[in-house]
Amino acid sequence: MEVINTIGRRKTSVARIYLKKGKGAVTVNGKTLEEYFPVSEHQKKALKPFSVTETEGQYDVNANADGGGITGQCEAVSLAISRALVQINEEFKSKLRAEGLMTRDPRMVERKKPGQKKARKKFQFSKR
Repeated sequence: MEVINTIGRRKTSVARIYLKKGKGAVTVNGKTLEEYFPVSEHQKKALKPFSVTETEGQYDVNANADGGGITGQCEAVSLAISRALVQINEEFKSKLRAEGLMTRDPRMVERKKPGQKKARKKFQFSKR
């Protein structure tokens, strides 16, 4: 089987993954999944597409994650894996869509406005 290459994004994170038939080995930026995402919630979230489609341990994943933080990167990896699985089998799409794994989360950080402390927070008002 050939290698499937897909991309996933979340906030400012970008994950490029290479999926191929294998024993279920997952590497992110040259480290194992447990090393790169030490929090178990992040590990579960990144591998959720495999559990939803019941394909755990059938594919090897080599991911390059860049930008943003750990949570954004794990969700970007999850989206990329979902897209790769749909390329393998089109029937997975409805299962993954039902779990919300096929949708790119559009929420981004709101920009800071001039004359304000942050995006929405204002400077303290002083009457006198």
